[in-house]
Amino acid sequence: MITRRALLAGGVGLGMSAALGITPARAAARRAPLSDLFQLGVASGEPTPDGVVLWTRLAVNPVALDGRGGMPDRPVPVQWQLAADENFRTVVRRGTATARPESAHSVHVELEGLEPGAEYFYRFKAGAELSPAGRTLTAPAPGTRSRALNLSFTSCADYQTGWFTAYRRMAEDQPDLIAFLGDYIYEYGAYDHPVRDQAGGECLDLAGYRLRHAQHKADPDLRLAHAVAPWAVVWDDHDVENAWAGDRPSLARRAAAFQAYYENMPLRRAQKPHGAALRLHRSIRWGRVANLHLLDTRQYRDPYACTGGSGTVGPGCVQRFEPSRTILGQEQETWIDERLRNSRATWDLLGQQVFLMEMDWTNGEGRGYSNEGWDGYVASRDRLTAAIDAYQRNAVVLTGDVHSHWAGEVKRDHQDPESKPVAVELVTTSVTSAGDGMDVYPDTADLLRENPHVTFCNGRRGYVRTRITEREMRVDFRSLPCVTEPGAPARTSGSFVIEPGSPTLNPA
Repeated sequence: MITRRALLAGGVGLGMSAALGITPARAAARRAPLSDLFQLGVASGEPTPDGVVLWTRLAVNPVALDGRGGMPDRPVPVQWQLAADENFRTVVRRGTATARPESAHSVHVELEGLEPGAEYFYRFKAGAELSPAGRTLTAPAPGTRSRALNLSFTSCADYQTGWFTAYRRMAEDQPDLIAFLGDYIYEYGAYDHPVRDQAGGECLDLAGYRLRHAQHKADPDLRLAHAVAPWAVVWDDHDVENAWAGDRPSLARRAAAFQAYYENMPLRRAQKPHGAALRLHRSIRWGRVANLHLLDTRQYRDPYACTGGSGTVGPGCVQRFEPSRTILGQEQETWIDERLRNSRATWDLLGQQVFLMEMDWTNGEGRGYSNEGWDGYVASRDRLTAAIDAYQRNAVVLTGDVHSHWAGEVKRDHQDPESKPVAVELVTTSVTSAGDGMDVYPDTADLLRENPHVTFCNGRRGYVRTRITEREMRVDFRSLPCVTEPGAPARTSGSFVIEPGSPTLNPA
């Protein structure tokens, strides 16, 4: 029986065989020459009221250095099933897709015509090989107010710096939707003293990016998190190159990273790359309760202010205030303004990558701002906060990037000390990046004094868990004591409640 308990226990492969009446011995006897095809697991994403994307990628050797996963240079037919029950007694859809070598033998099945607000189970078969089973959901019907959204989000998973336990702990909560806010992989070469050895060197070409994605997907904790719930993903810099911005790096490297990203994520055809261009900004609607607007702060941004590269700049950096500067690009700014103006949901969630609220990173006298975050694009931030204010949206910003938990208030104009808050920002820590960390760093208290609009900080690894209804948004910051050893427990390091019409954080 393919139960949710079996999914969480990691026994999805055996449950799949049992559901078809195939014992492990019989399955082994019927294997095609290509065996262990589903080592990268299964995934789903992009839920709508009547559809979802199902994903898998075939690989018999995930760490093959050519990035092809040990697969032959030929297409492989892949059957798929979607069922209304976890035992697959009521199969509602089935079909065959083709895993092609030019797409790294990945499969994207884009379904429509499903029931809104429904739970489904899915699986794949190639030759005699059976995939693990996955669980997915469609979004509630438009206008639905009663269906809560249990959303978890995290970012920054560096394979070499630790174990992906945070993914398993997140899966154990059985969320409705998982948002990943950037740095799904790290493009770096080998570290001197890694926690886990990584295959291949720095990602520079398509083979390198494919290999890095495959090694991540082969991790059992990540496979579990993908199998438990649909995902919504956006990238940050390390998915391509550290601190990349706009038209840097080279078009060839960007095109390679974009292609591998699409191949390895449960994205729709609308997100398929065209060379060095991939439209990643989009919205996911959860009835009348919430809209999740996913933003891309990398591809269209202007160059870094004052220094030409990512860094901390002082008050004398007037370039960051230039009215024409943008972190989203004009087209995306127009798009999010329209989405906020036309929104009828109780909550508008902005899933993005870098600190939106102003942050002074210099303790004591003087001020220092990161020109990589929205502080380097003040006019762009002002346009967004003006839209949130003008359209009276209940906006909550979901942010990654900085490898620690933060929570605070986004002001209408951070240059005005008396400016009112217009949104709450929730910053998730990393899955592994920056190692074990600590609850409170030596400078944490000073940073909180320098930034009185910031309410909370925790420096461990983990994720953020939310439950969103029309009446409130409950937030738990989940922290792990370590990632340098596998299997760490998760605890709640901070809990808050946000109420509609009041962009402030209240202790839970």
